[in-house]
Amino acid sequence: MLPILFRCDDYWVVEKPAGMSFHAESEDLGVMQSLALSYPDHTFYPVHRLDKMTSGLLVVACHANAAAEFGRLFEQHDIEKRYLALSNRKPKKKQGTVSGGMIPSRRGQWKLTKDSENFAVTQFFSSSFQGVRVFYLRPLTGKTHQIRVALKSVGSPILGDMRYAGEASDRGYLHAYSLQFEWRGERRHYVCAPNVGGFFSTGLAEFVAMQFDESLLTWPSRK
Repeated sequence: MLPILFRCDDYWVVEKPAGMSFHAESEDLGVMQSLALSYPDHTFYPVHRLDKMTSGLLVVACHANAAAEFGRLFEQHDIEKRYLALSNRKPKKKQGTVSGGMIPSRRGQWKLTKDSENFAVTQFFSSSFQGVRVFYLRPLTGKTHQIRVALKSVGSPILGDMRYAGEASDRGYLHAYSLQFEWRGERRHYVCAPNVGGFFSTGLAEFVAMQFDESLLTWPSRK
């Protein structure tokens, strides 16, 4: 059963584990199927997705009107998302913005281009912790694999993300850490520290909370 971090009449916030697909694959349950089986008296509507290797915060709507409103929020980029990622390789730059068009490549990969079609923008800060590089990321768009491609492009593929040249590990170290948006006139903010994986330690969670304090960070302009 998936951990439920918040629930109301409009939506639920769940914690997706690494290694679970959004939809069912073969005999393995996906997020939506797991929710349907665990809560048969509820109806859930998907509003965004996470890659199979990615853990962390995921919102599901509880009725069609809520799903439509989340669709509007995502389309207008009114949902602030933060991700954590680990790499065992030092990046070409400690912080900055990675942007470009995204097109399909070989073996299910995507790659960046200099074109504006399917444009993706990812901002990040990074710091070192106990021998790994920690990335605190702000995706301004929601393109397939954009964070994975962005980190590979700066020379720091995600640890465990072998599809994008990351070193083999016990999991892919990408985690949806926080979500923030306005709902019915109230600001909602959810945070979920990672807790599964040999490199996602309690010490790392404390380090992230201090090192990437939002009140002290100055993100580049969206423009």
